[in-house]
Amino acid sequence: MADIGIQVGASIDALMHEFNIITHNMANISTTGYKRTTNAFSRVLDAHTKGEELDYNSEVELDSALDFSQGGTNVTGRPLDFALYGKGFFVVETLEGQLYTRNGSLHVNQNGQIVNTEGFTIAGQSGPITIPADVALSQVNVSGDGNISAGDISIGKFKFVEFQDNESQLLPVGLGNFTAPEGVIPMEAENLIVRQGYQESSNVKIVDELVDMIMVQRLYEANIKFITAGAETSSTLMDVAMG
Repeated sequence: MADIGIQVGASIDALMHEFNIITHNMANISTTGYKRTTNAFSRVLDAHTKGEELDYNSEVELDSALDFSQGGTNVTGRPLDFALYGKGFFVVETLEGQLYTRNGSLHVNQNGQIVNTEGFTIAGQSGPITIPADVALSQVNVSGDGNISAGDISIGKFKFVEFQDNESQLLPVGLGNFTAPEGVIPMEAENLIVRQGYQESSNVKIVDELVDMIMVQRLYEANIKFITAGAETSSTLMDVAMG
């Protein structure tokens, strides 16, 4: 494991960026539907344990990517709490355009429309979904495919979308919402199941984040030592960090 391949030259700024990613993940461990941002070390170590070859230049770019893996679920019993299983997102309608989210903690506004915590409407197949004034929320039933009803009354159906291979191009905009860059087009989600009365938990694993944080701190300290000593060495920073 010591011969991971990260060479001396990883910048202090890059390591600080890495540290900020980890602390941001940890801060959102309780955020419904939150998707963690991966960091270089978790991906490098994962690839290393799988025996994959890694090719790094002397200058390491500690880039990041979103991890859209499924989070756990919590039972809430709220009729407007929904957990999604499989690939896909709710569609959030905003003044600036559509956003996409896995946060299924929803509410009803003064017009009876289903909205998110920010008050933006959640898209249905035929536009905003409105709960009739004479229907109590306790009567609302949502089937696995997103059809919404109350007794014999059909209310609407959630619009679910996915991005298949382009999912990694989504950009986080806060509060569990994502935007799609120009040219990345959503399509109807095919294998998504919704469960009423549940919430999807954050997919952050605190133990993994703590391990990565320790690695970053050790690499930071090692880098400082090399800079301070003006040392030139063929040993890797990972060798130093792993002790």
